[in-house]
Amino acid sequence: MVVVPLSKPVDDPENTPEAGAHACDAMNMVRFAAAGTLVAGGALLLTGNRRTGMLAAAAGTALTMLDQQETLRHWWNALPGYLDQAQALLTRMQGAVDDVTVQQEKLRKVFARTS
Repeated sequence: MVVVPLSKPVDDPENTPEAGAHACDAMNMVRFAAAGTLVAGGALLLTGNRRTGMLAAAAGTALTMLDQQETLRHWWNALPGYLDQAQALLTRMQGAVDDVTVQQEKLRKVFARTS
């Protein structure tokens, strides 16, 4: 006969399926509260109650950030890469504008000679 040691006792309250259900219910309540607060903030902003709407929207945003911490962390870590890409795009656009300006000056000189 072989004896297999169990890491947790069978009657441990954390080992029951109900323990996971309570955590899931708490997360769903935070999501519902965040969604409701954001909708209420939007409705208040549309009706003209700017201060109250902004306060409700800020509270909803804070609740959403608490619920989605992993996603927020991922976005925060990816932000420097996006900023580098935006900087490279702006640099290329500046080069294109400079090229157009040089061509414009050449055309003005050509047309100034002919007239």
